[in-house]
Amino acid sequence: MTRDQRGPVSDRSQRFAATVAVDRQGRTHVPVPFEPDAVWGAKPRHHVTGTVGGRGVRGALDAGDGGVVLILGPAWSRGCDPADGTRVDVVLTPEGPQRGDLAPDVAAALDASPAAGVFFDSLAQFYRKAFLRWIDATRRRPEQRPVRIAEMVRLLEEGKKER
Repeated sequence: MTRDQRGPVSDRSQRFAATVAVDRQGRTHVPVPFEPDAVWGAKPRHHVTGTVGGRGVRGALDAGDGGVVLILGPAWSRGCDPADGTRVDVVLTPEGPQRGDLAPDVAAALDASPAAGVFFDSLAQFYRKAFLRWIDATRRRPEQRPVRIAEMVRLLEEGKKER
């Protein structure tokens, strides 16, 4: 792995050049030339981190008129003022723990409950990491691990982001 301004660049990173568009509200639209579900797995929402024109970004990919787009607010462009039509280099990586990174018992529990799995996948990394830290905090009491995994699945099925 190599490092860029935002940290490690994983093998899941996607590098491309894009022509940005700036709307009336000052938001920068970065078109994404690939289908995130095909590259990173199907999810209701893809949270990403990376760089756009060498500047760090975090955000969620959205469906736009011409396909998938990363929309960056006016605060992001302060100081660099990318002009409409500027070509920039982009590196995007899925943010936070992904389904393939999970411990086998956690992944199996999410696979067994599709509703919980889909909701887990849609959460921002903060919520995913919080659930996983809570489960991993059972190292001194391993009998609690399956109990906490079951509780996480129940909460996710109910649409709750945190316990």
